[in-house]
Amino acid sequence: MNVTIYHNPACGTSRNALAMIRNAGIEPEVVEYLKNPPSREQLAKMIADAGLTVRGAIREKGTPYAELGLDNPDLSDEELLEAMLKDPILINRPFVVTPMGTRLARPSEVVLDILPDTHKGPFAKEDGEQVLDSDGKRLV
Repeated sequence: MNVTIYHNPACGTSRNALAMIRNAGIEPEVVEYLKNPPSREQLAKMIADAGLTVRGAIREKGTPYAELGLDNPDLSDEELLEAMLKDPILINRPFVVTPMGTRLARPSEVVLDILPDTHKGPFAKEDGEQVLDSDGKRLV
């Protein structure tokens, strides 16, 4: 199965989503989007395919969101996309794309919605929260 994760290795949610993908026996294409941001077309498609608005895909915490005035409700989707592409830290993460769908995996266990049921045993997130039981079945 072809899986792509737009990943930030400094983000615990992103690391947890990546670990759940690997727990399903899949080695995804890992795109460190801060170094290699998606194209405008890719980003717009991921947002739409995930069922989000452009504004809903912007990361506010730990970014220059407020300083750039991106909280202005009059900004168009094109202006918001431009800001995200200019400063990729504004792209919320992790986006995961699979043949079963696209999700912004926040919380990280949302990624399970678009993965096959091939998980190998239990899985707990970095904070210890158990997500899969000993049979690889979803708990949350």
